[in-house]
Amino acid sequence: GGDAFSFVMRKENLDFRGALELLARKTGVTLTTKSDNDRSEALYRINQVAAKFYQDVLKSSEGKHGMKYLKERSVNAESIEKFELGMSPERWDGLKSHLLTKGFSENVAVEAGLVRRNEENDSSWDFFRGRLMFPIHNRQGQVAGFGARELDDSTPKYINTAQTSIFNKRNMLYGLHLASESIKADSTGIIVEGYMDVIAAHEHGYTNVVASMGTALTEQQVTQLKTLAKSFVLALDPDTAGQEATLRSLESSWRVIGNQSFHGRIDGRQSSIGTLYQREPLTLKIAALPAGRDPDKLIREDAKEWEHLTQEAVPLMDYLIPTIAAKFDLSTGQGKSQAVEALFPVIAATENAFDQERYFRQLAETLDVSEEALKASIGSTKRNQRRSNRQTSDAAPQVSASQLSSSAEHSIEDYTLALLLSRPELREHIHEFAPEHFHKSEDREVFTHWQSCSTIDDLWISLDESLHEHLTYLIQKELVPTDHQEGETALKQCLLRLERRHLLELQEALLASEDASVPPPREMEGEIASVNARIRELSSQRVR
Repeated sequence: GGDAFSFVMRKENLDFRGALELLARKTGVTLTTKSDNDRSEALYRINQVAAKFYQDVLKSSEGKHGMKYLKERSVNAESIEKFELGMSPERWDGLKSHLLTKGFSENVAVEAGLVRRNEENDSSWDFFRGRLMFPIHNRQGQVAGFGARELDDSTPKYINTAQTSIFNKRNMLYGLHLASESIKADSTGIIVEGYMDVIAAHEHGYTNVVASMGTALTEQQVTQLKTLAKSFVLALDPDTAGQEATLRSLESSWRVIGNQSFHGRIDGRQSSIGTLYQREPLTLKIAALPAGRDPDKLIREDAKEWEHLTQEAVPLMDYLIPTIAAKFDLSTGQGKSQAVEALFPVIAATENAFDQERYFRQLAETLDVSEEALKASIGSTKRNQRRSNRQTSDAAPQVSASQLSSSAEHSIEDYTLALLLSRPELREHIHEFAPEHFHKSEDREVFTHWQSCSTIDDLWISLDESLHEHLTYLIQKELVPTDHQEGETALKQCLLRLERRHLLELQEALLASEDASVPPPREMEGEIASVNARIRELSSQRVR
């Protein structure tokens, strides 16, 4: 059992860190080290100092234009403090000079995206000048970057911190650090487009609102949100650009929202985990705002109407089918075919068969065709998609930690560890459970060290720092069981599945032979019999 890490650890007699470094060298991967973490902390610190500097400028005579704008937009003093709003001075080196007096180097300021440098003549200047400043925080409340709005009709209207090691606009949601608890409590999150929309919402008590900060909600943003709630409402601007942003959001993020079921190979066969492990399905609705009234304006003018529209938001597909279909000339066969090609992937991503049937019926009504004619057209649509996939199959795959962690095969391992970490009283049930039953090396390492540690703090200290991020993920993972009995039942089922999977793989390896007609060596017969007996025993067990 095991993977490349466990093989190298045994073959080369290395610990986990040694195997990690060896494989990283062989594959050209750069490992994150303590110095990288220290660098990130330095960037967070300099951003926080910059945010305070911008706040002070806003309160000074230099910030009068910013204050005038905020007053015109009805932003109160409490919100200015709560969101740490500021103003960048018109001067070319206002922030740079301030940071130098605070002991920060120019190199760190450049790395944080606060200062720009011309390498040819070694000149440097503040990146943000004469703009209203919106600090953008990560979920932990650290300032990762800034958004900045012009106040003199210059273009572009908004600019952001360039991508850094701690800031990527696609991964950030404005206001999430202030909204996460409310989203959890309400089990609903509302997503708007702009900074001022979020500020207006929070001012009026709607604290479960965050912003995607621009044109489209990304897959990475949805991945963050789905850990907080099961229901979301998209309430974007009602203009044409806002509607286009909504459609792009759904195209880019539907894979995360729509593909929720746990399917994969378990115990050597295609299967899906039972209801005990299935999360409550996510729902996504669309709030159609009245023309000419973005969330900021609507909330400040008619908060009750905002409440009504977000509470009565229409289900995603009820919005999506007529909206996308309207983009095509449905009076022609070609237009109808284009509408089907555009909508079929979204409908197909819906796991529930009954919902799928309803959506196909709704699409048929929209296109004014029979359901039979619609379903007959799907075959050519699938073929066109397969052809398109083949044409792009040579592109280099993009690998991310979230992609690797999301596979069905590994989810049950993470779930098992998350249970053990959150419920120390379940430790008594794992005495005969072997680390080799975990496929993932990081899960195996966490489990091995956890067995000899009495607290999470001890476990953190004992683990290699490269595993700290995975441990944090496991600690924060949401769990379905709510009481001790449910947790114990869930753990026993997980342990049985993991052990049986391991034994089936072991059985396959023991019986493997280049020549199927040649039986296994006699000295292996006892081990094979033992494995077979244990598999039969596990197959007959039922967790009560």
